[in-house]
This record gives sequence, C-alpha cells and structure tokens, in this order.
Amino acid sequence: MQDFWTADPAVLEKEGTVYLYAGHDQAVGDEPFRITEWLAYSTTDMRNWTALGPIMEPTDFSWASGRAWASEVEEKDGTYWFYTSVERSGGQGMAIGVARSDHPAGPFTDAKGAPLITNDMTPDKTHWYNDIDPTVYTDDDGTSWIAWGNEQYYFARLKDNMIELDGAIRTAALPFYVEGPWIYQHEELYYLTYAGIDRSASNDEQIRYATSSLVEGPWNYRGMLTGSAENSFTIHPATVDLERFDVIPSCSQRRR
Repeated sequence: MQDFWTADPAVLEKEGTVYLYAGHDQAVGDEPFRITEWLAYSTTDMRNWTALGPIMEPTDFSWASGRAWASEVEEKDGTYWFYTSVERSGGQGMAIGVARSDHPAGPFTDAKGAPLITNDMTPDKTHWYNDIDPTVYTDDDGTSWIAWGNEQYYFARLKDNMIELDGAIRTAALPFYVEGPWIYQHEELYYLTYAGIDRSASNDEQIRYATSSLVEGPWNYRGMLTGSAENSFTIHPATVDLERFDVIPSCSQRRR
C-alpha cells in the first residue's frame, strides 16, 4: 500500500473479493508507531486494490483511549465482526474490543459497550499489553474461536453472539511465540502462524508456524516462514488462498 503507512494486515475473503484491514500509522518524530484509525482495501485479483477509507477509530469505543494496535474481521451469519487491540481509558492497559457492521467495509460500531478481554482475565502475565492481536476463526461446525496474546498464546471459544467468551481461557506453548497469531485451515490441517523471536538469530520478530488436526491443538511446531522485516522490529501475518485468484506462477516462472 502506497497511500498511507499501514501495519498489522488481516484479510477476509467474501464472494471473490479479498478485503484487507490494516492500522493507519501516523507516527511523528521519535514515535515508533501511532495507529490513529483502521483502514480497509479490497481486490478481486490480488494485483489491483481499491482504498475503501477508514472503517473505525479507537475512540469509537467509549471505554478506550486513543492507542490502537492490530485487528481482524470475521464474518458470521451475514454480520461482520471487528476484533481489535485498544487501550482502556484510565491507564488500565490494552484490551480487546469487538465492533460490528452489516458490510465488510464498515463502518463498524461498538458491539458490546465494554471490552471483551481485559488484563484481569489473564493474570498469568502482568505487562500492560499482554492482551493484544486478536484473531478469530470459525470452524466447519460453526464454532468460533478467538486467539490472542503477547508473550503467551491464549485462546477461547466464543458464544454464538460473538461478543462473549464461552468457557475458560486456555493457553498453548509455542516455540519462540511473541504475538500476532493467525489461524486458517487447508484441507484437513489447521495452520497457526505467529510472530516469534529466536534471539540466537535476531532480536527482531520472524513469522513462524505450527500445525494441528484440531483448532484447539495440540500444535506441532514446523519452523520459520520468513525472517525479520527490513525496517521494523515487529511483523504480523495474515493468509489468503492465492489459488482462488489465479495468481500462482507457473513452474517455469518459479525457476526463473
């Protein structure tokens, strides 16, 4: 994307269109980053993209301050649910909020009137930003799961209303895990990609992945997908099936 600085991509496929969601970074001076709103883009060929403009600002959550990080959109039964990382007002640390819309390009409005996940729900980690980077996956049986976390991978089942947890918050051990989980399924296998750091190789994040026969694990660690970004300490994955858009190069093109 060349119109704005963007961060933390998430994608949603709907009827031949891919929607891309990203934070709009407007950092100035010595700021490492400052996400002021979330943007959306769309494409039907993975080559040409249409800017759809902002879909929400962090202060659209009445309980939030202006700090915002990664997000994702999940469609269920014709409603689009926006899960995102925002800071609670009053210095209460990062939390996960949920908003809703009838269209994948928004606009989105607060669906709950309060955070979905807060620091007091994950007391095993005490840093103020442990509850960030939500990803939501709806399984073949219609069950939706949310996963998130910094320094610890958390996951939980969502109720059908998509704004409440259904049962206990669980954890899983993932080698080098830091943040930014993303779940998707290919054939019978579930894939979990995430930002991780092997400090023997680099002090910057790399994208790593694990696989499982069940969405709740256990996960089999498979290794590193990419090295670190050129100009950023953080890195954040999202996945789209390119075969649906006829953009996979031929074997001869790959060899060249």
